[in-house]
Amino acid sequence: MGGLTLRPLGAFDLAVAAAVHAGSFDDPWTEGAINELLAMPGSFGTLACLGDQSIGIVLALAAGPDAEILTLGVLPDFRRRGIARRLLASVSERAGDAGCDRLLLEVAEDNEAASTLYRGLGFVEIARRAGYYRRPVGTAVAAIVLARPLRKSES
Repeated sequence: MGGLTLRPLGAFDLAVAAAVHAGSFDDPWTEGAINELLAMPGSFGTLACLGDQSIGIVLALAAGPDAEILTLGVLPDFRRRGIARRLLASVSERAGDAGCDRLLLEVAEDNEAASTLYRGLGFVEIARRAGYYRRPVGTAVAAIVLARPLRKSES
């Protein structure tokens, strides 16, 4: 997408990050929750911006051999334009540079668009958490845990 820039998420971006998260999810995270995650050792985040508008966010945690995407969201008007792909690529690069071998994430089993994206990028199911996500109408859906190697093992 032309004009798209990615930049590190910092402490002064908490309000923007919370707004993007709120525009992307039914159960948004607060500025405080995002700040707590960013304060954890190994955590990092990236904002996707189109001009002056922040339109996507990813938060991840790199710990030992694994990196985990804690959240990845793109505002609805900007979906299906490759923004999530770019955010995933930025996490993969940074996690690989940190020495991680594998990237993990969770997706709600009813989120077909995200599942299709992740599987198309080489993620495979490694676990399932029944009833993990609560929907506003009171139903619950499973979280599918997906993983993808970040680099080839040396033999």
